[in-house]
Amino acid sequence: MNLEFPYSEIETPSPSPNPRMDARTVKEEEESSSNGGRRRGRRYWRCTKNDFFPETSFENITTYKSALSQTFPRLKNRLLARSSDANELVVLQKESERPMQKCLTWWDLIWLSFGSVVGSGIFVITGQEAHDDAGPSIVLSYAISGASALLSVFCYTEFAVEIPVAGGSFSYLRVELGDFIAYIAAGNILLEAIVGAAGLGRSWSSYLASMINTDNPDLLRFRVDSFAEGFNLLDPVAFFILLVANGIAMSGTKRTSWLNWIASIVTALVIVFIIVVGFIHAKSSNLVPFFPMGVQGTFKAAAVVYWSYTGFDMVATMAEETKQPSRDIPIGLIGSMSIITVIYCLMALALTMMVNYTQIDVNAAYSVAFVQIGMNWAKYLVSLCALKGMTTSLLVGSLGQARYTTQIARAHMIPPWFALVHPKTETPINATLLVAILSAIISFFSSLDVLSSVFSFSTLLIFMLVAVALLVRRYYVKDVTPRSHLVKFLVCLFIIIASSIAISAIWNSDGRGWIGYAIAGIMLFSGTVGMALLPQQHVPKIWGVPLVPWLPSLSIGINLFLVGSLGYIAFLRFVICSAAMLVYYFFVGLHATYDVAHLNQEESNNLESS
Repeated sequence: MNLEFPYSEIETPSPSPNPRMDARTVKEEEESSSNGGRRRGRRYWRCTKNDFFPETSFENITTYKSALSQTFPRLKNRLLARSSDANELVVLQKESERPMQKCLTWWDLIWLSFGSVVGSGIFVITGQEAHDDAGPSIVLSYAISGASALLSVFCYTEFAVEIPVAGGSFSYLRVELGDFIAYIAAGNILLEAIVGAAGLGRSWSSYLASMINTDNPDLLRFRVDSFAEGFNLLDPVAFFILLVANGIAMSGTKRTSWLNWIASIVTALVIVFIIVVGFIHAKSSNLVPFFPMGVQGTFKAAAVVYWSYTGFDMVATMAEETKQPSRDIPIGLIGSMSIITVIYCLMALALTMMVNYTQIDVNAAYSVAFVQIGMNWAKYLVSLCALKGMTTSLLVGSLGQARYTTQIARAHMIPPWFALVHPKTETPINATLLVAILSAIISFFSSLDVLSSVFSFSTLLIFMLVAVALLVRRYYVKDVTPRSHLVKFLVCLFIIIASSIAISAIWNSDGRGWIGYAIAGIMLFSGTVGMALLPQQHVPKIWGVPLVPWLPSLSIGINLFLVGSLGYIAFLRFVICSAAMLVYYFFVGLHATYDVAHLNQEESNNLESS
């Protein structure tokens, strides 16, 4: 059941020896329990079969065959299984053998959020979407996405305060929606991390090329005609910058945060310059027509530019390294995202008033825009700012992606070797290397337009699931919520999700009649009202989302609407990726998590009862 005390005020105990370690390992750990009581653990750089597959199902071919024969009973068990706050906070952290250093404050989180978000969107995707889909209405696209992102920030903040672990949304979903849903989310989180970093690396390369030759953003790439379109421009610069950024992230959390906030302050000053100069050279005629591709183009762009707000979820994974999560996380997340939304809208408006949307460069929008208004020197300042912004996004992304991966590995959904924390840097180097190498390889081959739609789908899906998880947390506590209330809650939740999907489907089928929208809207409102009339079973002790269930319900509706605006190709790519994830799950992940869950159940229960 969900615990009723604020975890953010608890000092996490030192992990006990892993029960899967052999006798020699336990002896080594006991002998090394010195240095002020901190357990140093085993040698970090090791690579044995037991480090990757320590579970009983993978001891030998016989045990593996036996495990495969139990696939369906085990799947049933994991479909119904939920983790607990205690399990995520204490039990799973044993897998890292060493704790991460608590070194971050609200000041660090504000600038980590700013550094992660500003640069990964406004300098990357604005030009593409303004030119291809939204025109001047890209301003509204950013406002819509910003409002939706802020709703998701509220949901993340409540979870991060009560469950301050490295897993972020993965841990939240595992506690409230169960192991299987969390695995699907984990796969999408890794996909989001890898694809997002790869896309950012490609954009970094484009901006650098535009500084050398404005007319050729592919200057630093090599074309291979025998490869498929979208995968035929090889990018060694993107490959290299991703490895450098992840190398810095591996060196230490506080050092990376310090470098980030210094660079972010410089970026903020240049952004002020861009906005001021943009409005000085603004032409109101460039705003006509405001909706060149119709309102649908605006919403389609909103779904894609959601990419520009995704950095905050990376910052949420830093909760385990935050000194006072109950104070620092709400200030850092909500404060920074409110400011960033305003900045994005002003920058998008400045761009579309400076240059007609048909003349916007899709690869390096802002630097080329200054050339078009006769300020050739300013393009270098803007391009340097863009490179700084994208570099800090890569730095913070490297931190957050590794923390996601660490918690996923702690749960044994991927090998626990990736959960290990290095004794000197106090960072998860193995997890960082996994994301760094994969994203660098993908960035070497894949173009930005191929990457952005896949990234947006995964992000929107996870944000929607976190809002659902928050409603579950508030209205359902195992062994406490009466069955009749649970049934009513599930009916209301189904109505909210179904009506949100209906509104998106009507919109994307070119439906223009008001009857369908009215019926779906009334259903959404009725489902939310019905849920509001139910008693909440869990009340947050420190910080909670206001206006529950209204804000989470609205978040679900907006995220599903934006998902429906992405188009057929994005759905197809998502289905293909999910199918590959399920293959791995049925043959590996299911059996590993089943074994670990049974080993950890007794310890988790003891922690909850205490």
